[in-house]
Amino acid sequence: MSADVVARVEELVGGRAVATERQERWRPAWFLEVERPSGERLGIYFRGDRGVEQHGVYPLEHEYEVMRVLEAHGIPVPHIYGFCDDPRGIVMEKAPGRANLATATDEAERRAVLDHYVEILVAMHRIPTSAFEHLKLPLPATPEALALGDLPRWEKSYRARKKQPQPLIEFVLRWLHEKAPRHRTRATFLAGDSGQFLFDAGRVTRVIDLELAYLGDPLADLAGMMSRDLSEPLGDLSRGFRRYGELMGEPVDLPTVLYHAVRFAIVTPLATAPLTQAPPPGLNYVQYRGWELVYGRGALDAIAQREGVTLEAPGLPEPEATRASPAFAHAVALLTGPAKKSYEADVSLRLAQHLAEVDRLGPEVEAQDVDEVSSLLGRGFVSWGEADAALEDFVLGAAPARTPDLLQLLYRRTLRQEALLRPALRELDGVSIQRIRL
Repeated sequence: MSADVVARVEELVGGRAVATERQERWRPAWFLEVERPSGERLGIYFRGDRGVEQHGVYPLEHEYEVMRVLEAHGIPVPHIYGFCDDPRGIVMEKAPGRANLATATDEAERRAVLDHYVEILVAMHRIPTSAFEHLKLPLPATPEALALGDLPRWEKSYRARKKQPQPLIEFVLRWLHEKAPRHRTRATFLAGDSGQFLFDAGRVTRVIDLELAYLGDPLADLAGMMSRDLSEPLGDLSRGFRRYGELMGEPVDLPTVLYHAVRFAIVTPLATAPLTQAPPPGLNYVQYRGWELVYGRGALDAIAQREGVTLEAPGLPEPEATRASPAFAHAVALLTGPAKKSYEADVSLRLAQHLAEVDRLGPEVEAQDVDEVSSLLGRGFVSWGEADAALEDFVLGAAPARTPDLLQLLYRRTLRQEALLRPALRELDGVSIQRIRL
């Protein structure tokens, strides 16, 4: 952390930095301890800008302003001290508590925290949209705009960066535009990427990560929790959604929630697919590829729930060693061990684990993908690139009656690609969108 940034933090907080520590993750962030003249010591968090990974969809100032409004309305968010321009970052309180309800002490605490978060969500949805006017957030003017939410922003960014055919993404986008609910009219503030918070002793201590906040259908925040649950298990969402309906005074419209679950899940592949197709320096490739595949499959799962289609997993090929397999195993071994604990070393380890699995399974997985597309389209293809291009063309013009067939094919091929990442998928390994029962 540069001396200029430390000086800016000291200016905003009103004290002297006595400790700094880089947070080991995929975006720049630091923890600091600042001592004020009174002797009081404050924990500070510097949330840096994503840079190229943000794609210009929402600038960092957006989250900064959103958090200031929420704090003014009594929502428990980290206290904001100010904004740093170079490098860009939000200077905020290092909030108490821990993330991820998977770490709850027991089921009773998990339920209590989820109940509390739902109460906070209701409070956020009751803040007048006029409180956000200075942020110039678009207020949806039609039921279709309300349904699509901020999807047009993500789709525009994706199309500007798209580098190769993406049949799954095009299938989901077409479905979303065709199936947009047109019976809802009320817009509220939305956390956007909902379900993110810190907790302690059965209570939410702070709501965090509000960079995707916008104005839209309040049920979209329930859908966002379905996506968050994939990487940070939230517990029984059916129960949580029923609680939300009770507090809002009306039952939850499940088909609309599932629509928004599809819409929000596909945002992740829209953001990550162009990056994994041409990885920029420093990209945590396996993490981003995992997000692309798992959240893409999550969108398919939610469509299947809404359409009443039962999806079937494919049979996976048996791994087969090649002449290069010992070299890949050696690469993994070199990157494993107590001395290799940095974030950068872990990025390399996960990539090596993935490539070792590609060596053992990749050719057969590719052959299965090509054969399945050839069977569906009734003509043979030689390469995966040719098959993907033809499948994307077919998706764009397919009749609604072909939706179940396409769902099955896209679901199976996504699971096959996930198998190539399995040794390095970690928290995303084997997860699925919850089946909601209200």
